[in-house]
Amino acid sequence: MLNDLIILFIAGFLGGILNSIAGGGSFITFPALLFVGVPPISANATNTFASCSGYMSGSWAFRKDLAEIKDQLPRFILLSLLGGISGAWLLLQTPEASFEMAVPWLLLFATLLFIFGGQLNRSLRQLSTRHRHASSAGAVLLIMLLFGVCLYGGFFNAGLGIISLSYLALAGHTDINRMNGLKLLISTFVSLIAIVLFAYDGVIAWYEGSIVLVGTVLGGYMAAHLSRRLPQQLVRNFVIIASIGITLYFFYDAYLIKPSLAS
Repeated sequence: MLNDLIILFIAGFLGGILNSIAGGGSFITFPALLFVGVPPISANATNTFASCSGYMSGSWAFRKDLAEIKDQLPRFILLSLLGGISGAWLLLQTPEASFEMAVPWLLLFATLLFIFGGQLNRSLRQLSTRHRHASSAGAVLLIMLLFGVCLYGGFFNAGLGIISLSYLALAGHTDINRMNGLKLLISTFVSLIAIVLFAYDGVIAWYEGSIVLVGTVLGGYMAAHLSRRLPQQLVRNFVIIASIGITLYFFYDAYLIKPSLAS
């Protein structure tokens, strides 16, 4: 029990640092929850709970930037709530074994987004500046796309921030502070509504999640000092190497070890 507590706290601490400096903290916290024995669906729900406080505090930090586009916020909040609860409901309908087989693919998707998200955002930003005047069909498509982004976040939290930034670039946003504020606002409301459903269904491992949450908060606080000293590219490279290794392990575990045990 003590070993599990230490593992979860360290994972949360490292995850908080990574989220504050380069992103990708879920690549540490989600596997840690699985490692200590939390079932996959519960680990995913618990990771959403543990990450939410960071989203909320981040949104508050960008409140002045968000106030400049306050007329757009109700749309983002509504779609975040609708998409988040839909994704969370879909997760709860997914059999544990099926989700376990899907985890490596979800991690691979999130890993690729983390690696290529910057280039994708730049390409989408260039595209959006060429086509500023979207048609009504394009506006509807953007609403549907935002709903899809939020649905993904309710189903699987890892990578949500990168997907949100890509969406915002496609939608024509260019101010990075507003984009980060909107990204965190989306993540906050997707997570909050998902947590309500997860809590009602009883799938959150509150004890384990609380340990990760404490570690995340402390790690995020420490990162405010470390971010001035550590090269962000170095941290980013660490996240990329760790996420690739973790993704490969889950492919190995899901598609090689378990089938051989079953046979």
